Amino acid sequence: MTELSNRASDDGPGPAGTTPDPAVAAATTPGEPAVAAASDPPEAEAPRRPARRRGTPAAPELPPGPPVQAGADWGSWATYDAAELGFRDYWYPTLFAHQVGRKPVPVTVAGEKIVLVRDETTNTVRALHDRCPHRGVPLSLGRRQFDGTISCPYHGWTYDLTDGRLCAVITDGPSSPICGKVKVATYHVAERLGLVFVYIGDVPAGEEPPPVERDIPAELNDNSLVLGGRTEIRDGNWRFAAENGFDEGHAKYLHNTALWRLFKVMPTWNMTRVVEKDGWLIRVQDEVHWDAEFPGVGTFTNKRWWKRMPLPDRPGRNGDANPVIAALDLPGFVSIRLPGLLRVAYPQFIHYEWYVPVDADHVRYVQLMVRFETGRKALAFKAKYLTAIRWLFHGQFTAQDAWMVDVMDAPPERLYRPDLSLTAWRRHIEQTGSVVQPAEKRRGH
Repeated sequence: MTELSNRASDDGPGPAGTTPDPAVAAATTPGEPAVAAASDPPEAEAPRRPARRRGTPAAPELPPGPPVQAGADWGSWATYDAAELGFRDYWYPTLFAHQVGRKPVPVTVAGEKIVLVRDETTNTVRALHDRCPHRGVPLSLGRRQFDGTISCPYHGWTYDLTDGRLCAVITDGPSSPICGKVKVATYHVAERLGLVFVYIGDVPAGEEPPPVERDIPAELNDNSLVLGGRTEIRDGNWRFAAENGFDEGHAKYLHNTALWRLFKVMPTWNMTRVVEKDGWLIRVQDEVHWDAEFPGVGTFTNKRWWKRMPLPDRPGRNGDANPVIAALDLPGFVSIRLPGLLRVAYPQFIHYEWYVPVDADHVRYVQLMVRFETGRKALAFKAKYLTAIRWLFHGQFTAQDAWMVDVMDAPPERLYRPDLSLTAWRRHIEQTGSVVQPAEKRRGH
């Protein structure tokens, strides 16, 4: 495990390599204020912000209008700025396996349109580019005319599910000369944890992608477990969703109205570090403050008479953690890793969130709640998940996050001290050299 600190430094986020890697700790003095002080001169009139899709440049030479607040862009994080569709060479979860049957199902992953269908000849899920090369009709609208194939609904061009080869053209007869001369791009697929994972990346002919287990937390590969979960598409870019998950500051304020936290006290503020361990960035709480007196404003606290004090600042601190969770030896509750996977570890269960890019303005939000139990305890957890956790935590609680991800409009941005979690994540991405998914990439054309 490695750790670095910028204590006694007022440096803000900078280009990759300007700060020691791979982790950043909280400064002991506050950083630049998030908004201008009352005594600051008013900002100069700025061009009106045009309505635009996130990630596209604003049009120049607009007439004067409401000012755009000053702040930093993402120019210091070139890789991150370019990754509106995420990264290549990773396995991404999509739907639950039971949601994919004989009928074709469309999904979009990292901007690539894919059709998922279960091949009845092998009972495995296949994935093809969701476009018939003939006239561009989505194959997800197609028919399952013959076992092991999918047929375009327009003219009956029929493709083998295993390799995408055009094997028949129904409207051109059995001797159609174009058969065997056209192929649809296919994707590698794996079923794990009850989910269908699709590999987005380039795999040389005759070779296989890295095993899907590489992109799944090791504790989920190596232990018996029971889980509940949901997958849905939400508004907002995947980067905002990932940053929200790892964000140090928001949960204590945004979620203090959540029903999930109704009987649990949340801190007012923390002093936090970020450390790296086994490819994960982990938030570590050095100080936890339950209330505070704000000069000239008043006292703020989340304490109420009916709320109990929460769990300790790391899952194994009290010595009562599940053996699998205790063996992880995590110095903090919340951690994140590429390509966009959050882990929130409690003593008896772990919550996972995958932020799967769909397009520039949508993210597939895959949530799993996991307990490393079998037998009666596993059955009891399943009942608890279906009756309470699914709608309390995976519903109302994370819906508050979805609300913020949807309405967020950044950059420009003015960061503050707790945003060390965001800058550590961005710096980590710059340093790992991940391959950005091109925004204009369209497979199979």
